[in-house]
Amino acid sequence: MCGIVGYVGDNKSVEVLMGGLRRLEYRGYDSAGIAVIDANGKLNTAKRAGKLAVLAAELEAHPIPNGVTGIGHTRWATHGGPTDGNAHPHLGDNGKLALIHNGIIENFAPLKAELLAEGYTFLSETDTEVAAVLLGREYQRVGDLAEAFRTVVSRLDGAFTLLAVHEDQPGVVVGARRNSPLVIGLGEGENFLGSDVAAFVEYTRRAVAIGQDQIVTITPDLVTVTDFFGAPVEVEEFDIAWDASASEKGGWSSFMAKEISEQPDAVTNTLRGRIHDGQAVVPELEAFGDDVLAGIRRIVIVACGTAAYAGQTAKYAIEKWAKVPVDVELSHEFRYRDPVLDDHTLVISISQSGETMDTLMAVKYAREAGAKAISICNTQGATIPRESDAVIYTHAGPEVAVASTKGFTAQIAALYLFALHLARVRNTLSLEELAEQVAELQAIPEKLATTLLQGEAVHQLATWMTDTRAVLFLGRHVGFPIALEGALKLKELAYIHAEGFAAGELKHGPIALIEPGQPVFVVVPSPRGSAHLHPKVVSNIQEIRARGARIIAIAEQGDAAVLPFADSVFHIPLAAPLFEPLLAVVPLQMFAIELATAKGLDVDQPRNLAKSVTVE
Repeated sequence: MCGIVGYVGDNKSVEVLMGGLRRLEYRGYDSAGIAVIDANGKLNTAKRAGKLAVLAAELEAHPIPNGVTGIGHTRWATHGGPTDGNAHPHLGDNGKLALIHNGIIENFAPLKAELLAEGYTFLSETDTEVAAVLLGREYQRVGDLAEAFRTVVSRLDGAFTLLAVHEDQPGVVVGARRNSPLVIGLGEGENFLGSDVAAFVEYTRRAVAIGQDQIVTITPDLVTVTDFFGAPVEVEEFDIAWDASASEKGGWSSFMAKEISEQPDAVTNTLRGRIHDGQAVVPELEAFGDDVLAGIRRIVIVACGTAAYAGQTAKYAIEKWAKVPVDVELSHEFRYRDPVLDDHTLVISISQSGETMDTLMAVKYAREAGAKAISICNTQGATIPRESDAVIYTHAGPEVAVASTKGFTAQIAALYLFALHLARVRNTLSLEELAEQVAELQAIPEKLATTLLQGEAVHQLATWMTDTRAVLFLGRHVGFPIALEGALKLKELAYIHAEGFAAGELKHGPIALIEPGQPVFVVVPSPRGSAHLHPKVVSNIQEIRARGARIIAIAEQGDAAVLPFADSVFHIPLAAPLFEPLLAVVPLQMFAIELATAKGLDVDQPRNLAKSVTVE
């Protein structure tokens, strides 16, 4: 949560900061602000509640002088509501220091009480202003921003990335990181800081990720990284795999519409370089050695939200192909129940951003308990991959819309690659069987492209349902997590009640919700590959239809059995049962965006949500 950007270089700070914030707005959009040290060495700030456009309008009406040094922030409110006063930056040292913050300072209350007792005053309700005032007080004592940071961060509890500038040190931005993301962008005569690489990818594709409990100082020509005690830290540069155009709408009505359309490419890019001679070979897993993977006795997948549903989907494939028991757990529940882990346990974390705080802490807990850890991630330089033994990057490209779409399908594709790699190492499938599954996976991008052609029919259905107040989703087997994901997308985007159920649970309670006119989406399994499940789901459809439900079925092409009982049917191409989820989810994503759009809602930035949940 919260987007941050820092810059030192040419006399273009306002341009760089506002451009970076525009690409980071998906991380927080309750308020935004910038601080710039102008050519005369004076600190100027502008901040406004609301989306970034409000700040842009303010700067248009009341410009601030440009400069070579600045910091910028988009906020997702934690302490204090989204007001002008609570927006970042916050000031210290009598207005000469500006600070921005991503995260939560858990012990801000006693620190604030200490400062109040010394006569300091506060203008906001935020925990961030406490850090700004504390840093300003320390700067007055030591006269050096990096040195002051080292003292202040030792007193802060919680998760934070802090960036600060001071009038007395023009041409310098200092940042500190604990349990919250921070990345350096390396330029020519200019350097950058950001909560992710989107902040500066327009200007450079060279980046360095900052590690836990580290402080960075940037000037136009120098980058220095130390730990919290001042000891120098070795850093490793990496190249950003996409350019700034990938994070633009490119003519689409929304980022989410664009990202839904990019799913064929996202899956293709996830598979690229990981299939050889008809077999799944994931190079990133070679660090383990086949003997270690073969010795895995249990797999635990940890994730939150949409990523957890990707894990639930993959559970069926991993157990069927690799014959290893799999548990899927919500990251925020995992470490608080004292799970049983050992060196024969593999923990797979899933996070699009690689910064999900609950998932990060679950990975750390698992490794401390002796388990192996693999991460599925889409973001280079992220924290979770660096805390894991290995990472499988999805290479889906930047996902800007808050509600994940292509991230979900790419995660499933990566997990299926892992499952097939593991099955090969464990000899649980023959080479012929493995090649058959790999061929199915390779066919998915083209089938996704076909599924996307149903946009007009989905649009028409959504237009008819704008007054709907609740929608139910049913699925069995791999269709169950897709029902859960379909319900989540509708909640996220359209702000209406939606629930996903296992179809077999219908008569155990949920059928009481059915009344005349109740819309129910049903993910229908293939009659070819799941002959025992298909008639059961058709029976479920008949049961709820008899009670007046309106049925919208997601079924494979040629499935005539559902036609007499469904009010609407969206067809997906033929695929083996375990691969159907990658296709069945697409009409549900499309319906959610179309219904939200028909209701006049912002599909890219749903209320109360942020893209990366970087606090617990």
